[in-house]
Amino acid sequence: FIWGIYLSFCKFTTVQDVTFVGFSNYQKILLDNTFSHAFWLTVAFAFISSILINVLAFAIALALTKGFKGTNAFRTVFFMPNLIGGILLGFTWQFIFVQVFEAIGKKLDIAWLQGWLTDQKTGFLGLLIVVTWQLSGYMMMIYIAQIQNIPDSVMEAAEIDGAIGWTKLKSIILPLMMPAFTIGLFLSISNAFKLFDQNLSLTGGGPANSTQMLALNIYNTAFGENRFGLAQSKAVIFMIVVMVISVVQLTITKKKEVEA
Repeated sequence: FIWGIYLSFCKFTTVQDVTFVGFSNYQKILLDNTFSHAFWLTVAFAFISSILINVLAFAIALALTKGFKGTNAFRTVFFMPNLIGGILLGFTWQFIFVQVFEAIGKKLDIAWLQGWLTDQKTGFLGLLIVVTWQLSGYMMMIYIAQIQNIPDSVMEAAEIDGAIGWTKLKSIILPLMMPAFTIGLFLSISNAFKLFDQNLSLTGGGPANSTQMLALNIYNTAFGENRFGLAQSKAVIFMIVVMVISVVQLTITKKKEVEA
């Protein structure tokens, strides 16, 4: 870990030709427009995707804890996308966006369905769709476990006091779900910031690096431009940002947790 931080202050192509250059790499980052774009794009992606993933996962979890028949089958179906590898998942959805959407768009003369991954806005939306589809099932299992952990006596007491529907959800279920929300938000935010496989296979950062996330930007700097020292300094900044955001999120959500 310490060696990795030291390398961020160096210029090298292999570990045998390390040359200390001080803050030169960090100064270059300030002038690197691709990094700043990737940074703010990743922040926006993490914020939006975390909300979408957790809202959808919680809604599905609520629906699948009502006790109707076939819930186990539905849980399996919703969880299955999480078992698919990121690269395979990206290429699968790339086929859907490029081939299927293109064919439907041409047949029905719908312009916005054509060239889905060649535009920054729709490319960003495509990444959101893929990641939300993949991770919502995993978060769903966390929320189902937490819902089932709420004591029946608490729910019965709330209903006796007249808490039904939205009132019960707002005043009873949501406060008791905060431990699960803490975990769900932490996992979804950290996964969004570290997104690489889907970004590489779905859009490759294109068009013109407009959908390039931080992890892919660091990878391209190291192995595409052969500037390992600069990539390492970007990785250190990346680590600090993720750590700070995660600590802040955990602190805020932990304070809102209550016990049944």
